[in-house]
Amino acid sequence: MMEIPRCPLPPFTEETAAEKVRMAEDGWNSRDPGRVSLAYTPDSEWRNRAEFFTGRQAIVDFLTAKWQREQDYRLVKELWAFHENRIAVRFAYEWQNSGNWFRSYGNENWEFDERGLMRRRIASINDLHISEEERLFRWDGNARPADHPGLSELGL
Repeated sequence: MMEIPRCPLPPFTEETAAEKVRMAEDGWNSRDPGRVSLAYTPDSEWRNRAEFFTGRQAIVDFLTAKWQREQDYRLVKELWAFHENRIAVRFAYEWQNSGNWFRSYGNENWEFDERGLMRRRIASINDLHISEEERLFRWDGNARPADHPGLSELGL
């Protein structure tokens, strides 16, 4: 079965890399594991913190468990660098579990195939306990509004 291309396609420009980053942010903020998994190749390789896995079903399983644990998840991504079929991003997301709030910071390295599907994702992430009052990512719905500040504007 031939995969439908996921535009924009590599090689990336600054504009298309930033578009790909925002599309990824919107997908993750949907908190829909099935939808998110379709942005990856069927044999996509992941390292998330100290977990290593391969394939779309593993992605769905991972994200399902993640979003059961990390409630009220809100993510902001920012383009860090790009070259040909690779993009580096930095990100922060906020979430809570049983009323305990966290801000998780990290970096991701992405590699795409010629169809614009991500074939490799390498993520390094650290968690910081925050109070509810320290939250910065406050919006209704699943997508960050266009006028909501990004990481640089928030001083993150």
